[in-house]
Amino acid sequence: MKETRYYLDSSAIVKRYIEEENSDIVSEIYREAYKGISKISFSIWNVGEVLGVLDRAKRIGALDEKDYEIARNNFLAELLRMKKLRLIELVNLFNSIIVQSWDLMEKYHVYQADALQLVSARVSKADLFYTADKKLHEIAIKEKLDSKLV
Repeated sequence: MKETRYYLDSSAIVKRYIEEENSDIVSEIYREAYKGISKISFSIWNVGEVLGVLDRAKRIGALDEKDYEIARNNFLAELLRMKKLRLIELVNLFNSIIVQSWDLMEKYHVYQADALQLVSARVSKADLFYTADKKLHEIAIKEKLDSKLV
């Protein structure tokens, strides 16, 4: 049986560490990875984005200092653990990925960060692309990625 490869963008990853609508779906993806029936992939770019989202949540008062530290530490510790166990693949930002993202930026009028997600998902050979961003979800479908909105 072929293992399923899930690509998570930053908005999906955050749902693992901050309880939001559809966090249960993301938690199930992680459970599947720990069981060895799937693999998670995302761009190295996402690490910085997730840290930025957590920091912003703290600054605007959505997370207090303690909850911020817990979410941040859980994210980084789990990332390292899953990387060591080979349950997660981090897609590196090669020049070719950056260059490919430029076409998508101009085609869909999106930020480079969003375009990088789409190219990285393609490079990782993801079976499913998960995002909480409705516009990115719609673009992913147009780009022939099997996309799920969480």
